[in-house]
Amino acid sequence: MQKRREFLKKSGLFLGGVGILPQYAFTLNRTKEKLGVCLVGLGNYSTTILAPALQLTEHCQLTGIVTGSPEKVPVWQERYDIPDKNVYNYQNMDGIADNPDIDVIYIVLPTGLHAEYAIKAANTGKHVWCEKPMAKTASECQSIMDACAKNKVKLSIGYRMQHEPNTQQLIQWAKTKPFGNIEKVKAEVGFNIVNPPNNWRMDAELGGGLLYDVGVYVINAMRYTTGLEPISVNGHHENTRPEVYKEVPETSIFEIDFPSGIKAKGKTTAAQSINILRIDCEKGWYELQPFQSYRGVKGKASNGTLLDTYIENQQAKQMDDDALAILNNTNVLVPGEDGMKDIIIVEAINESAKTGRTVKLS
Repeated sequence: MQKRREFLKKSGLFLGGVGILPQYAFTLNRTKEKLGVCLVGLGNYSTTILAPALQLTEHCQLTGIVTGSPEKVPVWQERYDIPDKNVYNYQNMDGIADNPDIDVIYIVLPTGLHAEYAIKAANTGKHVWCEKPMAKTASECQSIMDACAKNKVKLSIGYRMQHEPNTQQLIQWAKTKPFGNIEKVKAEVGFNIVNPPNNWRMDAELGGGLLYDVGVYVINAMRYTTGLEPISVNGHHENTRPEVYKEVPETSIFEIDFPSGIKAKGKTTAAQSINILRIDCEKGWYELQPFQSYRGVKGKASNGTLLDTYIENQQAKQMDDDALAILNNTNVLVPGEDGMKDIIIVEAINESAKTGRTVKLS
């Protein structure tokens, strides 16, 4: 807890004695052509990925920011024409409730802060987009869902890959089984990180570590390529640089059992560059390599089929899809339940790594 408070102070997020936010009902006027999006947290992902992507979207646009770093405000205002009235800090973000320019609040903070600020966002009566991983624990995920349900707002988790067309083909094949029944799945993501960043991503309390960061993509892929939920998990962590990876694992290796005897093997690592999703079936196989890169997702199947549909910007597609779900009052593609299921498995992997035992999942 002490480390978390120190991070909040350093980043300008510490709220001191701010009380519980008021609850507001929110009704969207369908005549709006574009939803206004407010980014909460102006770190690297917001700065280099989401804000530029919001310049490419058709159904939503950047209209507000929440930051604890005042020096960033004029840069963002000049670049994206954000008026003073749409700039907030972490102490006054409850005022978004009364701002008609903002329809959606997108939480882009360290994982360990997602629950706190997603709940605050829901309590303003605005729709909530939460970057993956959804939260540190399944109980925090449930709290986010409860807050959104209570305030009657939509919740979407930022799994961009489910919006990506080649990935969607694999999801469809899980249903149609063109190569027969699925037998095995392999999903691995890794980076050869020589000098790890000295930031929250190395901090266990704030939800750092690759198992959370990209492991949820591995787990999510296992689930959507089988169309099934796991029944048991085995996992262990490896660390060749304990002096560097003091709080989070350098490498996590796990095996997940699904119904019908399907075995899925997964890996996340900071010691090797890998990015592959492969599904072996009775009568063939198919794969994506890379399977979760920002650009260039592509693959092939054993029958010669190429998976090479290209989209310019995955995040723009993700946000447009989520905006349309709000505008048309339809289900979001990746709801909170999906995000929570992955965190349940992350917790099971950590439990198995700690105890050396298989963890059964209900």
